[in-house]
Amino acid sequence: MTPTGPRRTGPLRIGNASGFYGDRFDAVREMLTGGPLDVLTGDYLAELTMLILGRSRLKDPTHGYATTFLRQLEEGLGLAHERGVKIVTNAGGLNPAGLADAVRELAQKAGVPVRVAHVEGDSLPVPEGFLTANAYLGGAGIAACLTAGADVVVTGRVTDAALVTGPAAAHFGWGPGDHDALAGAVVAGHVLECGTQATGGNYSFFRGHDLRRPGFPVAEIHADGSSVITKHDGTGGVVDIGTVTAQLLYETGGARYAGPDVTARLDTVRLAQEGPDRVRISGVRGEAPPPTLKVGLNRLGGWRNEVVFVLTGLDIEAKARLVKDQFAESFARSGGQPAEVRWELVRTDRADADTEETASALLRLVVRDQDPEAVGRAVSGAAIELALGSYPGFHVTAPPGKGAPYGVFEATYVPAGEVPHVAVLPDGRRESQEHPARTQPLREAAEPPLPEPLPSSGPTRTAPLGRVAGARSGDKGGDANVGVWAVGDDAWRWLAHELTVERFRELLPETADLTVVRHVLPNLRALNFVVHGLLGEGVAAQHRFDPQAKAVGEWLRSRHLPIPVSLLEAAHAPEVNA
Repeated sequence: MTPTGPRRTGPLRIGNASGFYGDRFDAVREMLTGGPLDVLTGDYLAELTMLILGRSRLKDPTHGYATTFLRQLEEGLGLAHERGVKIVTNAGGLNPAGLADAVRELAQKAGVPVRVAHVEGDSLPVPEGFLTANAYLGGAGIAACLTAGADVVVTGRVTDAALVTGPAAAHFGWGPGDHDALAGAVVAGHVLECGTQATGGNYSFFRGHDLRRPGFPVAEIHADGSSVITKHDGTGGVVDIGTVTAQLLYETGGARYAGPDVTARLDTVRLAQEGPDRVRISGVRGEAPPPTLKVGLNRLGGWRNEVVFVLTGLDIEAKARLVKDQFAESFARSGGQPAEVRWELVRTDRADADTEETASALLRLVVRDQDPEAVGRAVSGAAIELALGSYPGFHVTAPPGKGAPYGVFEATYVPAGEVPHVAVLPDGRRESQEHPARTQPLREAAEPPLPEPLPSSGPTRTAPLGRVAGARSGDKGGDANVGVWAVGDDAWRWLAHELTVERFRELLPETADLTVVRHVLPNLRALNFVVHGLLGEGVAAQHRFDPQAKAVGEWLRSRHLPIPVSLLEAAHAPEVNA
């Protein structure tokens, strides 16, 4: 990232209007009309999205981008032009040049004089057997496009935070050595990237706020990289230290948060409530980025099918055994079973229930194989043939299907110098971006000291962990992360010593045989656990019923353990009483 122009001192107001492909459609209009903005970003890409776009491109090589963004621009492009708002988005997916052309065509039809640029180079040669191979680029190309006068910048696979670091670098004239400023922008970008998750969406303490329609977040970026996270006046939701902490912990790991522009030190982040719906982020330190870039690879992993049997009333376990035995015989008669057969009995039933649904449990069968026939008729036929000859009350939640392909995400790393990073400017000129000359191999940060423990002499009461802690969890390939933060300083003194890796495994038995790594972030009063392998081959493989680990944090909060009575009585989160 080269210096992009004279340094400005006024804050840059950056809003977000999309956290994923399929987010609230009218958010672009809401953000453009709801208050002042300088830049509007939209994040449409995720590991699963790249697979979806890859399959779309197989059917039509001119596709491969997020078409929803174009429909949002039918109205939003004129509004942005009228208000002088720049638009920066990664909706280009696998075909940023194609989306940029489509935006130009839309602008011409609408009579809106906008200058469109795009960033490319992330698409790498696809290894045999894979659908996509994309490097995660930084914000330099975006900055170059904006400096050249672009009104709309379309990218492919850049890091989510690059949608903020690029505009900020262009506005303030940051160069590749401005590590602290860039790191501050990375942190602000990470808070913004998932849209309303920063304004109360998916928030542990949701019962204390009106979250029926949370507004999208805004970051006021300052020249030193510090920022204020807020939202447009009059929109729903809330911005407080808790909502920002939750998003900072989402899909992160240790203290060093590496990216192509800079490695941000999450252990230096300081949060302060500046006013209603205003949280200041300051103190963020940055280090030189690593010499490599992450590359996301997507491939089709095979074929998958699923049948969910409903077991009602008495003898649930015996009914489940009967179905399993019948399927085993059916597979034996057909000459073999799929490569992977998994059964899971979910006891949603209650004794003496007053509705049929609450008297019922679910028995879930999931099969996988490289051969579509092995998971197709062989499975659906076996299920259908049981209809009149199995357990009493036999029925399924949906008719068995023929199976569907599933995807696998893999990550690898390549030297940054081997990846082209090209800004295609509004006038068509191509400007190559150099990776920062100074790099630093990524290594784990030293473990910080823990706070003094609470005195052990006080009484305890068995209660849910969520009485004194919030959590947010998510996925990174086949791994899951669970961020847990304490409500108050005394709760942090207790949590830091109580929630060890061993205790974590005890509370979440599904993790007992997996590698779990704990990271301590004292400034956030938080612990971040990375659970390796919990999600198998990633979200597209649907390894478990919560394939993105979205609710693992809430499962952890629901688990009971002895908690000091003093903390329970002092907890200022009464909405989580259990």
